[in-house]
Amino acid sequence: MHVFNAGPCLLPQEALDRAAEAIRDFQGTGISVLSISHRTKEWEAVMDGCRALWKELLNIPDDYEVLFLGGGASLQFLYIAMNFLEKKGAYLETGVWAKKALKEAKGFAGTKGAEAVAVASSADRNFCYIPKGYEIPADADYFHITTNNTIYGTEIRKDIDSPVPLIADMSSDILSRPVDVSKYSVIYGGAQKNAGPAGVSFAIVRKDALGKVSHYLPTMLDYRTHVDGKSMFNTPPVFPIYVMYETLRWLKAEGGVEEINRRNVEKAEALYAEIDRNSLFTGTADREDRSIMNVCFVMAPGYETLQDEFLSFAKERGMVGIKGHRSVGGFRASIYNACTLEDVNALVACMQEFEQIHK
Repeated sequence: MHVFNAGPCLLPQEALDRAAEAIRDFQGTGISVLSISHRTKEWEAVMDGCRALWKELLNIPDDYEVLFLGGGASLQFLYIAMNFLEKKGAYLETGVWAKKALKEAKGFAGTKGAEAVAVASSADRNFCYIPKGYEIPADADYFHITTNNTIYGTEIRKDIDSPVPLIADMSSDILSRPVDVSKYSVIYGGAQKNAGPAGVSFAIVRKDALGKVSHYLPTMLDYRTHVDGKSMFNTPPVFPIYVMYETLRWLKAEGGVEEINRRNVEKAEALYAEIDRNSLFTGTADREDRSIMNVCFVMAPGYETLQDEFLSFAKERGMVGIKGHRSVGGFRASIYNACTLEDVNALVACMQEFEQIHK
């Protein structure tokens, strides 16, 4: 079986095996990790170890804190607005999740006579590219980007320079490539792509960027609450954090972010090469903006009626999760960190076999 689910995604088997053991007996305590108190020294060691792995793998500077939170990236859309928006929030609109982040910012801005604006958008071509040549407003409180767009298969793979504080939703490409964390005030996202299972989100926050707004911040929506509480102001999502911890241990053992980036590029190049070669398929994203994480493609003109047949054909050969999002159609192969080159090669072989049948 070859799993290409967009999220929750394929996780390393080693991490899953260790998590399964922890359900039975957490670190020799005789207690399941599902029942362990989050105030025990054993659990605090996991929290500290998970935080340390994040910092090591991404070379996170000392003036940043790594937070583990509930609510997913969708709740952090509001976290961002409430913690940083004083007069104007600026957003790059590159897909569904970027639009949702902007929507939350606009809603909050409206309560205090502020504004949230899209400085550029790729909606005119169904988000198949990353906008270029836009100007970031110098009077903005922050500039928000979504680095990878899972639905449309586009990605910002370089750390951009911003004249105002830069904030990024990296839900679906975090830990897949090196990042210069020092260029960002906040990097946040849901864990369920490369970092772990659904149920926990992460935030990498520059501590001195906090506490600048004049309005009231609800306790649970104030990043400082969770910085001060070391992500345990309230009971954290214990099991998802534990699986995250084991996933990061696996990533370190595999050679870290630099090595996983090399593998990810190799996988993506192999699959895009087949899409470009194969007469039955065509990619949906502009080549210069193609995602390394989510490879989106459709049937080539003249072969549209074969879509359902190919989905069935691929399923029979063990391909799981390649149906495209309903707003794009076609196919999507999500090739996150735990997906192997062998998985990608199996999909390529499947596409080649299908082409031979329909030439």
